Amino acid sequence: MPLPQEMRFVDLKSFGGPEVMVIGSGPLPLPGEGQVLVRAEAIGVNRPDIAQRQGSYPPPKDASPILGLELAGEIVAVGPGVSDHAVGDKVCGLANGGAYAEYCLLRAGQILPFPRGYDAVQAAALPETFFTVWANLFQMAGLTEGETVLIHGGTSGIGTTAIQLARAFGAEVYATAGSPEKCEACERLGAKRAINYRSEDFAEVIKAETGQGVDIILDMIGAAYFERNLASLAKDGCLSIIAFLGGAVAEKVNLSPIMVKRLTVTGSTMRPRTAEEKRAIRDDLLAEVWPLLEAGAVAPVIHKILAFEEVAEAHRLMEAGSHIGKIVLTV
Repeated sequence: MPLPQEMRFVDLKSFGGPEVMVIGSGPLPLPGEGQVLVRAEAIGVNRPDIAQRQGSYPPPKDASPILGLELAGEIVAVGPGVSDHAVGDKVCGLANGGAYAEYCLLRAGQILPFPRGYDAVQAAALPETFFTVWANLFQMAGLTEGETVLIHGGTSGIGTTAIQLARAFGAEVYATAGSPEKCEACERLGAKRAINYRSEDFAEVIKAETGQGVDIILDMIGAAYFERNLASLAKDGCLSIIAFLGGAVAEKVNLSPIMVKRLTVTGSTMRPRTAEEKRAIRDDLLAEVWPLLEAGAVAPVIHKILAFEEVAEAHRLMEAGSHIGKIVLTV
């Protein structure tokens, strides 16, 4: 089937609220060296998309200015140098940008097959959160069987993924969330204890539950939690920061626990990583995590499915913070 000359995409004409996004049309991109062109069937909505819409998360210079970091669909064209993927393959992938569109270019090293038995909606809910959790919780923080981990934002897309993966690999999991309903959801996913941060001090709960603190904390809050995170870590513990929803600047913080307890503070963001680094994460996911997905031991939690044209409503829903799991657009 011949490809169209143009495609629809979410056009961001100015920074601002969800209403600034409109459906526009433009030329179909063509795959270059090491790239494939995917016709989107479903698109994942993520917190960085909101930050880019607001003007605080600019895309890399070599990335599409169109919003969107993950999608699932069918390969319709293959660029030079791609030998392990073919037209017709059903894939999901991590985009450097451009996923809010009917067609999107992906690097071949950042795509994965649909897990066996998965449809496009389920597959589209995987790449961004699974790449992020694997890189930060397992590769950088080194989570292993028998360790304890605290996951903040337990009902976010990242949180629901991290709870399940940590549990599947034999860790004891604690999580924070903002309501009794969300805490129950965390415990259903495998958390030993979910902490309602609106009514409990997570540092006090962790001390009471563990006696010595946890080995690893996966944090998306930043400054607002920094000192309590240090207090919640056991000796030789690791704090892995992946976002700054509670601010990036921590003032008047007692840093002595870092020395006394030999703590490691690390963090990363996915978008600036090199193609080689992302390929290495992809390879790990294919070997270590895809079998868990296919066996049903781990699964994406999908809160709501909306049409592509309802992208503004999807952003409003994410900003409201009431969701549990992923929000996905269908094309």
